Amino acid sequence: MEIAIVGGGIVGLGLALNLHQRGLTCRVYEAVSEVKELGVGITLLPHAMSELARLGLQEILEPLGIENQESCFFNRFGQLIYREPRGRFAGYAVPEIGMHRGRLHRVLYDTALDRLGADRVIPDRRCTGLEQDVGGVTLHFRQTSTGAALPPMRADVAIACDGVNSKIRAQFYPEERLVFTGINTWRGVTRRPPILTGRSYMRVGSIRTGKIVIYPIIDDIDAEGNQLINWTTEIETGGEQQNDWNKPGRVEDFIRIYDSWRFDWLDVAELIRRAEAIFEYPMVDKDPIERWSFGRVTLAGDAAHPMYPRGSTGSAQGLIDARILADKLLEDPDPVAALRAYEAARAGPAGKVVLTNRTAPPDYINIKVEELTGDRPFDNLDDYITQDQLRALSDQYKRVAGYSVEQLNGTS
Repeated sequence: MEIAIVGGGIVGLGLALNLHQRGLTCRVYEAVSEVKELGVGITLLPHAMSELARLGLQEILEPLGIENQESCFFNRFGQLIYREPRGRFAGYAVPEIGMHRGRLHRVLYDTALDRLGADRVIPDRRCTGLEQDVGGVTLHFRQTSTGAALPPMRADVAIACDGVNSKIRAQFYPEERLVFTGINTWRGVTRRPPILTGRSYMRVGSIRTGKIVIYPIIDDIDAEGNQLINWTTEIETGGEQQNDWNKPGRVEDFIRIYDSWRFDWLDVAELIRRAEAIFEYPMVDKDPIERWSFGRVTLAGDAAHPMYPRGSTGSAQGLIDARILADKLLEDPDPVAALRAYEAARAGPAGKVVLTNRTAPPDYINIKVEELTGDRPFDNLDDYITQDQLRALSDQYKRVAGYSVEQLNGTS
């Protein structure tokens, strides 16, 4: 069985490695003409790291990032709301790693080239559509670098891993649109000395009054003890004006929210102003769909379940897709039945994460405290909510996203 994977991002390459591990044959078609280490930070939560460990990549990835020791929640006045241990410090069998997304992609790409062979990972191929018949799938491509039409390719199965704006998904849902609710984000990386423990993942403020997520992704980047710090701001703009993915971000468009955020443990405004580069993105997702599989074609990752980039769960959910899809294709010689079984296993749980990321993401803790305190500094947080109650909110999200200690360590 020849399997075509459209999209060579984290999920597409993860799927290719899972298929190869099971002795299944595939080719990956990637739109970019040259793979470069682009982007900003990504957090590999324990369920994502568990998937990568199954592929034999944990030892390669760990030295390339920073192991998170704790997660800290602060209000916009810099007061600590809640702190919890993370990864191995919280009892997981695997670490939680913050790292540069480009480094992760490079490891997956190089590993795929090594294990599958260079002829099986094909760049500069933008899929423009497909059709299928009883014998297989015909995929159509253009060369990204020139725009020239290329000969069609045949496969027994096609897997769309082509992201939130998937061309293949659009064939089956032509009227569908991205869901934008007025939240825009700006992201950047800044070189500076370590913050708190140097292994701390920080959420400050809330989406309603301005929020920033901060964590380190590269240690001792300049041999002077500085780290590369990843940060992401989220702001409710209250309108319908959506960010453009293709424009660099401008600090003057959002810094007003954070100019007064100068705490004894961090000057947030300075962190933002000293960024090496700023990118802007709209906060978008799509409503969950029950049907991912159409005959010999199915969806995976962001093509199947685009979700708000909160809680670092998008890539993890896509890597889980990859493992389960590979398992189903190995178990059932009928590819149509295998794709239906994959959909039955994944559409419901992934759709629940999409909806939870909209309404009760991990930073719901910040929102809840902001509501209870009237968005004012507090003297004693226990007068409003206890640490046990905050821990329950955190644990609830982990269970929905599939990475509670009990779920991953096999004790639930």
